[in-house]
Amino acid sequence: MSYRPRIPSPDRRTVLRGSLAASAALTLPLAGAAAPAFALSGRPRAGWGVQVGDVTASSALVWVRADRPARMIVETSATESFRRARTWYGPLVGPGTDFTGTTPLYGLPAGEQVHYRVTLADPDDPRRTGEPVYGTFRTAPARRRDGVRFLWSGDIAGQGWGINPDIGGYLVYDEMRRLDPDFFLCSGDNIYADGVIEPSVTLPDGRVWRNITTEEKAKVAETLAEYRGNFRYNLLDDNLKKFNAQVPSIIQWDDHEVRNNWYPGQILDDARYTEKNVNVLAARSMQAFREYFPVSTLHASSGDGRVHRVVRHGPLLDVFVLDMRSFRNANSPGRQPDDTTGILGAEQLRWLKRELSRSRAVWKVIAADMPLGLVVTDGATNFEAVAQGDPGAPLGRELQIAELLRFIKHRRITGTVWLTADVHYTSAQHYAPERAAFKDFAPFWEFVSGPLAAGGFPANALDNTFGPDQVFLRAPDRANVSPMESPQFFGEVDIDGDSGELTVRLRAQGGSVLFTTVLQPGRVGQ
Repeated sequence: MSYRPRIPSPDRRTVLRGSLAASAALTLPLAGAAAPAFALSGRPRAGWGVQVGDVTASSALVWVRADRPARMIVETSATESFRRARTWYGPLVGPGTDFTGTTPLYGLPAGEQVHYRVTLADPDDPRRTGEPVYGTFRTAPARRRDGVRFLWSGDIAGQGWGINPDIGGYLVYDEMRRLDPDFFLCSGDNIYADGVIEPSVTLPDGRVWRNITTEEKAKVAETLAEYRGNFRYNLLDDNLKKFNAQVPSIIQWDDHEVRNNWYPGQILDDARYTEKNVNVLAARSMQAFREYFPVSTLHASSGDGRVHRVVRHGPLLDVFVLDMRSFRNANSPGRQPDDTTGILGAEQLRWLKRELSRSRAVWKVIAADMPLGLVVTDGATNFEAVAQGDPGAPLGRELQIAELLRFIKHRRITGTVWLTADVHYTSAQHYAPERAAFKDFAPFWEFVSGPLAAGGFPANALDNTFGPDQVFLRAPDRANVSPMESPQFFGEVDIDGDSGELTVRLRAQGGSVLFTTVLQPGRVGQ
């Protein structure tokens, strides 16, 4: 199999120069607090590291957070020496964005390693600058023969399992970083805004799990400041900051960015919340989400803050990032014989059909924040995802997915693969019409992986409407198994530039490859 030579990772000193010195100055009890008073001595600092998102063959978004008002300046170069560097003047960051800022880069060379550094300048005296923070990333290839390799997973700091200094924090990010992927797809639940992080938790075997804690993680998030603090929490982990400095991301969101199993228009019956209108909470969370991740909406069809988009990664791959949260109807028993809203909403479904039809990429990864054929419940009678346990003809949200699958078949759209997380275990499902109640679709695969730093859970039941065959499963046998008791999971996708073959590997923390399958290009279904 041919793959372009892996460019060696920048050495540790280069990536972290400046970043570690700044982060070392963070005091954990105050880490979630607002930026200090503006009359600070010294120079602006970027102690939360850097991130790059939504990288294409010619563009990228660079993110940083300052400790005070500052001008964001980005330099890019083909070399670590930064000879002939190009300078990009970014925004003035301040309290309106929680001192975060994103600078778009355009006209980048395709298929090349880009070194960058972010400097923060005093807005009143541009000569007063902080220590630069360094990072690197690869742009998407322009040629098919240059393959693509990426990772995906989700579910971070859930069920009370936060950053544990006794085990080295989020070590899975260090393992993923050393694999040096082209990018990382986070399939949602980047935070658990509805989950409290206690200082310690006693495990069933008597061991004690110890958490780094912050003020914002001591209660459920309701205010904008509390949502911002939830997103900041994960950036206290050095493994994640090093990962961000080397691996670009494609980020989507799901329910725990706001509250478990939420849907638009929901009024909460939960004593933990003083704000009962979930639309208000979701708007605050979305603002913080956009502040803390470099997310592009250039390809989104709506301009109202939604996050569905296409990220084009060269001739081999388009990533269709879905929003299965903002458009959905209310969770219900899911037996409606006519459901046009579904889990995507009518407008997003039209957008997805249109963009799939336009795609000329060999592989079309549909990044779904929830699985299709796994039964995910919401209470005793309602359902949270697509499937609702009735193995017969499509009903409820299944109708919308059936329409999409029928469209893909009849338009002869090839190379669709579904990737997701959400259920806190890893599995592979092959869907085929000969096993299904609904038969007007072409066979396809769905791969599940996660969590990254959260509790593990037993496997969900399968719904036979679309005929899933679960060819692989690895899940705990009880609920909320800590990361000290069960490995965390992530997936790897490797697309060969010569053959076009797509290889999926489901991985467990610690280096194990649990499952591998190879898919052939150019087929409507397989």
